[in-house]
Amino acid sequence: MAPDGAQRSLYRAPWRIDLTVRPNAPHLLSANAIAVLVARALAAAGAPSPASIGVILSDDAELAGLNATHLGADGPTDVLSFPLLSPDAYPEHPGRSAGGARADAFPLPPGTRPHLGDIVLSVERAIAQAAGGQGGQTGDIRWNAADELRLLLVHGVLHVAGWDHADATEGAAMRSLEQDLLAPT
Repeated sequence: MAPDGAQRSLYRAPWRIDLTVRPNAPHLLSANAIAVLVARALAAAGAPSPASIGVILSDDAELAGLNATHLGADGPTDVLSFPLLSPDAYPEHPGRSAGGARADAFPLPPGTRPHLGDIVLSVERAIAQAAGGQGGQTGDIRWNAADELRLLLVHGVLHVAGWDHADATEGAAMRSLEQDLLAPT
């Protein structure tokens, strides 16, 4: 990974969001706005709690390296998710049924939060997609780069929480949940 940037832990009960902002990542959203949105997405996905999740805001170069290493794909992508729990640790949702294993099946020492996983986002890619009319869920929206980053945050968290869009039913449900989470509160 690229050199560490500013790191901080933000608490939005019952979750801890470990936010890392790489030095070359433009600031589009406040740390508080990121934490609130991530916590909303975790709650909507029925994430085990209390727990922690890592969010890393970076650039195209880091995402290209991770994309090649973990997916065997060339070039940067906008967001990558690295879940640490099985999708069965989360409630079932349209397109996917729970298989029975639960996050609490593995006892942890008292006071220990399970780590749900990490998401890494290219702020550079979010800016380019928004400006180039390649943003939004359909990939053809020209909008504010902060809105694109918000979508990518929610999308990444839902992937950590066992959601996928490869199945049409699950993909439609995921898009609908993203829209609900991005709606003004």
